[in-house]
Amino acid sequence: MTPIRLVGFSGSVQRPSRTRTLVEHIGLAVTRRAQVSFRLHDLVDAGPGLGAAFAREDLSPQAAAVIADIEAADALIVGSPVYKGSYTGLFKHLFDFIEPAALAGKPVALTATGGGQKHALVVEHQLRPLFGFFTALTLPTAVYASDQDFIDYRLRASEVIDRANAAAAQLAEFLIAQAAAQSAVRGGSSTERTPAGEQLYRSPHSG
Repeated sequence: MTPIRLVGFSGSVQRPSRTRTLVEHIGLAVTRRAQVSFRLHDLVDAGPGLGAAFAREDLSPQAAAVIADIEAADALIVGSPVYKGSYTGLFKHLFDFIEPAALAGKPVALTATGGGQKHALVVEHQLRPLFGFFTALTLPTAVYASDQDFIDYRLRASEVIDRANAAAAQLAEFLIAQAAAQSAVRGGSSTERTPAGEQLYRSPHSG
């Protein structure tokens, strides 16, 4: 069985970064629950020329490879640091190159990091509508972490860790249910099954 392709993307221009740490935490937690391959990218991988590209053909090979990986993923974990009440401009610029149909129906875990709790609603007011445009299936549990939740770029706050693990559990449950449904279809099973998306939203980890 081919592993499910899970891709993480952090909209941070530096490494290490708190956003990358949060995305990676969720991704690794999913790998412990489901048979997935996990790849992690950030804006460092896209290269310094991303901001100068006005069309997809202008992208550098590095940026094009990151975008291709995102489009080919079966599921995504995305995150951005919050500046002036919004996700970063380069984060949005990269997703402007994504073909909308490429993310349709794909599960996406949303995360963000910022200087304090005043930025916490960015995940609901900005990230969720953005991926709604792509008709992606955003997980019920989004995760926001502030600077004080980290020590030396390591996630330390127990409440945030619990929420990140809940998001990982939701994503793993979705992917396992989706794989089972696809396997049943390939096997010609006539057993009635609950759609994976419906199973996800019935998850006891929702919050």
